[in-house]
Amino acid sequence: MSPLRLVFMGTPDFSVAILAALLEAGHHVAAVYSQPPRPAGRGHKEQPTPVHAFAAARGIEVRTPKSLKGEDEQRRFADLGADVAVVAAYGLILPAAILRAPRRGCLNVHASLLPRWRGAAPIQRAIEAGDAETGVTIMQMDEGLDTGAMLLADRLPIGPQTDAQDLHDRLAAQGAGLMVRALAGLDGLTARPQPDQGVTYARKLAKEEGRLDWTRAAAALDRQVRAFTPWPGVWCQVGGERLKVLRACPAEGRGVPGTVLDDALAVACGDGALRLLRLQRPGKGPMDAADLLRGFPLPPGSRLD
Repeated sequence: MSPLRLVFMGTPDFSVAILAALLEAGHHVAAVYSQPPRPAGRGHKEQPTPVHAFAAARGIEVRTPKSLKGEDEQRRFADLGADVAVVAAYGLILPAAILRAPRRGCLNVHASLLPRWRGAAPIQRAIEAGDAETGVTIMQMDEGLDTGAMLLADRLPIGPQTDAQDLHDRLAAQGAGLMVRALAGLDGLTARPQPDQGVTYARKLAKEEGRLDWTRAAAALDRQVRAFTPWPGVWCQVGGERLKVLRACPAEGRGVPGTVLDDALAVACGDGALRLLRLQRPGKGPMDAADLLRGFPLPPGSRLD
């Protein structure tokens, strides 16, 4: 297929790899839509999204509407005359008028094997649930929440040490390649409706999900650390101080939940133990457990709230 005239709609780092691949493949991106700049950093200065910054640096027009519901905004979108709109973690609902505007419709890169993990946080929820695999689905968008017919899918294993950042990066690269394939073979692809069985929803992440509950099984807490690092972050309370846990692994041992069991920071859980490997105190940089313990003793028998 010859190069297509595209509109790209995306916001976070995940989407940048996909936009870059479309440009590398020779497609013409008429405009990029991204979330509006938001205050960030210590100075709370407005910062463009990763997609916005990437596209602007390459001279592509960037549009950042707060909503696509207005007729004027929908008319501006239609006037771009796109063959296809490619959507990847954009963050705004697309009204019916937007979905109908491109000649070949709107295609979405979704970071799960649909219909499992429809919704906002499929990468993190797959790790949290202990899934053995996930993947990417290229989907024709409709007015539902990730309910459209599927064009292509590709699988990716989730290993026992896979964390959200690693899985994010691998799925972004996988999604970029899969979308390029989908556009190249668009005329020959068959859209398959999603099955009714196996539907799950990846609800949005919340800050309060980061707190460790030592009465839970060590395996579940290990998945929690891997799923919620770097955001919303996983933590426990030690003597009134919040201790962020950046890396951990299941360990041998048992005891009263929350009790330190040895000199290498294994902590008793409701079932088994969790060894804390890398941590961060407030106002300090990340450090390995051995370095932390030199200035912040937590001998066996200490309790973590």
